[in-house]
Amino acid sequence: MTIEALRTPDDRFASLPGWPYAPHYIDDLPGYEGLRVHYVDEGPEKAVRTYLCLHGQPTWSYLYRKMIPVFLDSGARVIAPDWLGFGRSDKPVADETYTFHFHRNMMIELVKRLDLQNITLVCQDWGGLLGLTLPPDMPERFERLIVMNTAIATGASPSEGFDAWKAYSASQPDLDVAALMKRGTPILSDAEAAAYGAPFPDISYKAGVRRFPELVMVAPDMEGVKTSKRAVEWWGREWHGDTFMAVGAADPVLGPPVMDELRGQIRNCPEPMIIEEAGHFVQEWGEPVARAALKAFGEL
Repeated sequence: MTIEALRTPDDRFASLPGWPYAPHYIDDLPGYEGLRVHYVDEGPEKAVRTYLCLHGQPTWSYLYRKMIPVFLDSGARVIAPDWLGFGRSDKPVADETYTFHFHRNMMIELVKRLDLQNITLVCQDWGGLLGLTLPPDMPERFERLIVMNTAIATGASPSEGFDAWKAYSASQPDLDVAALMKRGTPILSDAEAAAYGAPFPDISYKAGVRRFPELVMVAPDMEGVKTSKRAVEWWGREWHGDTFMAVGAADPVLGPPVMDELRGQIRNCPEPMIIEEAGHFVQEWGEPVARAALKAFGEL
C-alpha cells in the first residue's frame, strides 16, 4: 500500500543557524518503502559509543544541535533521526496514518538497518514516549540513557498541563511552530525559531504535528499502552545501564512532578540535573546538559 506523503523542499533547510550537518536518507525500510526517513549521522562509524538522539513534537533533529558537538568531541558517533512527519523526513498527508506503532516500528527498523550498537539513548517528549519502549525489544544494543522532560504513557494523562496543551493543539490545525518554539523557549533567536518551522511550508505538511498530542495514551484502551507497560516493568527490573536525567523546571507539561514519577520507574536513576530556567525543550540548554552527562558517565 502506497502512503501519500509530502517532501519538504531542500531549500527550506538552507543556512540554518548552528546546523552544519549533511542529511542522510533511507527510503526502503521494511514496511515503509517509498517513505524517506532523514537522519544525522556524524562521527566514526566504528566508534565505541553511539548516541541515538530522539526528538519530540513539533521539533526535529535540529533540537540536538547544542548536544551533538559535545558527543562528537568524546569520539562517539551521533545518530539523530527525524520521525516521519517531522524535519527532513517525508510527511504522510493523512492524519490517520500516524499511530504509536507506525512511529515505533519505523525507529526499530532504522536501528536495525544502521546496526547501531552500544547506544546511549538520548530522548525527550515523544522521543521518550516512543524511545523508552525500544530497549526492551533490543536490550543488547542499549547501554546508557540520557532522559529529559518526557514520560512513559500507560493509560492516564501525565498532567493537567498536558491536557491543556492537547486542547490547545487540537484548536490549532495549522500550528505556527516557529512562534510556539519562541514562546516556549524565549532564548531562541528569530532565525533559530524559524528553523523549527522550516519543515512545514503550509498546513498540508502538519499532519504529524497535529497527531502526536492525540496519540499520548491517556486512556487504558489506547494503542501503545501494553507496549509501554512492558517498558515500565523492564526499566524497573531489567535495566542495568547508567542513567542521566535532566529536568527543565519551567515545563508546565512534562516538568518536575512527571519526571519525578519517571525517575521512580527507572532502576538506579540518580538525582536529576535541574535547570530552573529551562522549559519543555531542555535541549536548548544542551551543551551543559551533555557535559554534565558525560561527566556523570566518567568521560569528562
